[in-house]
Amino acid sequence: MTDRPILGIDLGGTKIRTGLIDRDGTVLYSDYQPTRANEGPESVIRRIIAGIERVLGQAGLGHDGISSIGIGAPGPLDIPRGLLIEPPNLPGWHDVPLRNIIQARIGVPTYLENDANAAAIGEYLYGAGRGTRDMIYVTVSTGIGGGLILGGRIYHGLSGGAGEIGHMTVLPYGPHCGCGNRGCLEALASGTAIAREGQELIARGIPTAMGSRDGGEVSAKDVVDAMYRGDAYAEQIVTQAMAYLGIGMANLVNLFNPERIVIGGGLSALGDGLLIPVRRAIQLRAFSSASAQVAVALAQLGPEVGIVGAAGAAWMAVQQA
Repeated sequence: MTDRPILGIDLGGTKIRTGLIDRDGTVLYSDYQPTRANEGPESVIRRIIAGIERVLGQAGLGHDGISSIGIGAPGPLDIPRGLLIEPPNLPGWHDVPLRNIIQARIGVPTYLENDANAAAIGEYLYGAGRGTRDMIYVTVSTGIGGGLILGGRIYHGLSGGAGEIGHMTVLPYGPHCGCGNRGCLEALASGTAIAREGQELIARGIPTAMGSRDGGEVSAKDVVDAMYRGDAYAEQIVTQAMAYLGIGMANLVNLFNPERIVIGGGLSALGDGLLIPVRRAIQLRAFSSASAQVAVALAQLGPEVGIVGAAGAAWMAVQQA
């Protein structure tokens, strides 16, 4: 691996972020554009390539000025073959060989990684997971996802589906989850779950400050804002969600005995309001030998975690080949 920078691409259903990243994880140049996923794979791929060219133009580099490209994309993926199989938020994508298309067009080694795994790698290499060997990354936002770093390597599992942290069953016969199961962690502790509970209280006529400012559906932010204004019902909803999140994290401690759990995503903005109940649940529910050694920390990379992690995934793939 040379000292040339790496290009990281964060492909999502609503946005494409592209960044030129140095080996220290610093974002040198970046580009942001809407995905326009409804236009189909060919249009989106053209936009990805245009973003690459703009970032290289900002840096005054040609294609040979970068060492590799890492792409973080929504699953399901076939990572060995570099395929996006059929991501729900990218309509019309079916077995699209994105890695090979970009590699052929730009002419540098290109690597594909699940977006949650890429974020885990970013925090492991450059953020709150630095210095560890066994780290679990959890993102708590609209949904709940994550990635497993075990023995210094990202763990994909047999078919690439490892790390679906949000879909462990926490409460049998609990609320329905988008995956089709019931009582998943995501259905209990995500932003979507918090918003659902707030909306249900309003529908029942409970007097609360959680109403949406624009008269639409209540969001998780509406609930959290109401909690900060002293609304007891909102506080109860958030407290319950964080208690469920803590149960999920305690399960991870018992399963993997990690050195550190790093929590990112929009709800990590709760700070101690998230960390304290999670740490308490780990102490109460995980084996003492494991709970005494695990640290729980907030993610550090913020909105740049996608592009930094994608670049880190490319670097890690080369180093571990």
